[in-house]
Parts: sequence; C-alpha cells; structure tokens
Amino acid sequence: MQNWLERAALVHPERIAIDHDSGAQLSYQTLLQRARGSAAGLRAGGIMAGERLTLRDDDRLEFAVALHGALIHGAVCVPIDARLSAEEQARRERGERPPYEGVATVMYTSGTTSAPKPVYLTARNWEANAVGSALALGLDLNERWLCVMPLAHVGGLSILLRSAFYGTTAVIHQRYETDAVLAELMSRERGITLVSLVPTMLARLLDAGLENPPTLRWGLLGGGPTPTGLLARAQDAGVPVAPTFGMTESCSQIATFGIPLHGLELGFEDGELIVRGPNIARSALDPDGWLRTGDLGELDDAGRLRIVGRKADTIVSGGENVAPAEVEAVLVEHPAVADAGVFGREDPEWGEAVVATVVLRDGAGATSAELQAFAAERLARFKVPKQIGFASELPRTVSGKLLRREL
Repeated sequence: MQNWLERAALVHPERIAIDHDSGAQLSYQTLLQRARGSAAGLRAGGIMAGERLTLRDDDRLEFAVALHGALIHGAVCVPIDARLSAEEQARRERGERPPYEGVATVMYTSGTTSAPKPVYLTARNWEANAVGSALALGLDLNERWLCVMPLAHVGGLSILLRSAFYGTTAVIHQRYETDAVLAELMSRERGITLVSLVPTMLARLLDAGLENPPTLRWGLLGGGPTPTGLLARAQDAGVPVAPTFGMTESCSQIATFGIPLHGLELGFEDGELIVRGPNIARSALDPDGWLRTGDLGELDDAGRLRIVGRKADTIVSGGENVAPAEVEAVLVEHPAVADAGVFGREDPEWGEAVVATVVLRDGAGATSAELQAFAAERLARFKVPKQIGFASELPRTVSGKLLRREL
C-alpha cells in the first residue's frame, strides 16, 4: 500500500506537516526527505523490514521523523514514553516480534487495571481510524490539529498519523502546559482547528480563561469519563467539544458524540460493550471476532452510546452493583470538587463499601458530610460513599485515566 507521507509530499509538498512548539517547522517535502534519510540509516544499520524498532518520544520532532522513516522502511514501530522508568522501557524493548504480518506499530495499553499489554496495529487499522475520524468530525483541508499528549500514547500518535494520511498539519507541543495551550487556542493567527484533550486539561483551560476560541472546530475530549458539568462549562464558554470514547486497541476512537465510527459494529454481552470493525487490532479479538472492551455501556433513547463504567471496577455493595464512574460524575458536580475517585473497600457488613477520594478546588472547602449529603440528593442510597477522604491529587495516567487500583 502507498506510504501516507510519500503521497502527502507528492500532493502538498510545501504544506507544513509538523509545526513544533520549538519554532521548527517541516514541510511535507522536507519531512519526506528526512524520513527517507532515516530509513536509509536503518537499512545501513542492518534493521530488517518487519523487525521491532523502539522509538523514544523525548524529542517529539525527531520522533516524528524517525517514525515516518521506520514506516517507509517497513519496520514495526514501538513508541516508548521517555518518562517511564528504565525497567518499564526495557520491558517494551524486550517485547516479542508481532504474531502476524502487516503490523505497523506496537502500542501499550495504559495499565489502569492490570499490567500494560502490547497491542499490534496495522496500517489498515490506522487508515480505517483516519477515515472514520474524518467522517465523524469533518475535514478541513487547512486542518491544524494540536497535539499536547505523548506521541507514545495512542491519542497522541493518532494525531500524527491521521495528519499524514490527510496531508494536513500536526501542531506538536513537547509537553502539556496550560498557558501555552491557551495561547494557541486563543490565537487566530495560529489557526488551530482541532485539539485532543482529556477532561483534566479542559477543566484547567476553562479555569485559565478559555472562551470562544476563534478557529477551533472541535475539542476532542476522551481518556476517561467526562463530567456533565464540565461539558456545560465548555458550552457556556463557547468551546465546541466532541466527546469521544476509544481504546488503544481501536487506534484511539470507537465512538464520537456517542455514534460509532464508520465501519464499526457495537454489541453488548451482560452489559459489556463489544466492538468489531476495520480499525480494531486483530490481536485483541476473541475467537468470534469481537473486541471485549471491559466497559459497561448502553444505548440511550437516541441510539447513542453511553459508557457507564468499567466492568472490572464494579463495586458490589450489599448485593447491589455500583459503577464508580457514576458516583464520580456526581461528586465533581459539587462546586468545591476538582476531581474524584471512587473504589470499593472490603467491608464486613456490606461485602464492599463504596469509598471516595476527592481533590478540592484551590481555595474551596467542603467536609465529607457535606459531600455525602450532596451525593445522597442525586444517587440511590446504596451508591453514596460510606467514607470520603481528601487528597492533593489523584493517580492518573498521562492520558488522564484514573489509576483506580492505586487509590
């Protein structure tokens, strides 16, 4: 199949492919030249097509060049987050060669409920994702997609690869900084049309004054449950938000606005969402061809997907099932609460007791009793936390997912 970068350089040679926050810019023609040089270096170094090649994302501009060079050469790219410990990086470097042909990237899951596992994604998977995303969000030929997430994470890498597939511009920041992202989004000259965020990032941007960004078409919001109050705040501030649900195994997107991406089929088994389609990693499918997401979901009256929580996170308290995400969504509606994490604790009376840890907003105050009373007005009694503790922050992955097992 034709390499995306080669096609983009043929059609739009002078268009900016990568716009890095260091001030460096690479046109498609220049990026292709550098990527070909990188591919030649791999050949000279004895790296064979189909071999694994680990790529650290500590310099995201050079990472982009190396990634495209590896794809041109036919190596299997294994992006590595430079912030991982030496042992975590070594485990990824020691990984096995993919079990089937055509694999382009090996991504690792975030490991929120278990150890991170490899996910083998082909170029076909990524193409299907790019097409589905464009149909869901629309496509501006002058698209400038702001990437503030690690390129070793599927949410960040998908921006880089989609942009090459479309022949549009990826605006890459070396790291997330609220003031820098706010300045990008509020600048008409910078022309940011899309940005991918997790809920915590969006909340910080709104707190910092994000309002009516002049060129933004959509802020893609994923990486964890989105509080209803946050969506309302964004709407009041004139920030167009596109809630999305996805996984590493799906090249990042499964549904946007609750609507499955083109070509995807959804199903449910005992409340668990199952998915199949062209952007799903073959290695993640069960014998019947479905990806078992581990997420509890349902369709609303309009037929849109709603995620209730993680199957593995379900708390059984007094014989009743409690989805932590539902309780968290209520707690963060309280004006004093910035973040919340809910989990089950062994209890001799209830089997498991619903327990919460919350982070209060700067300068705000609330007691455990006040938050319990607030929750009791909005939830069934068995869902109200028996105990609420306080912390300065909650353990989260770089993509914003709560590390519930560390609570």
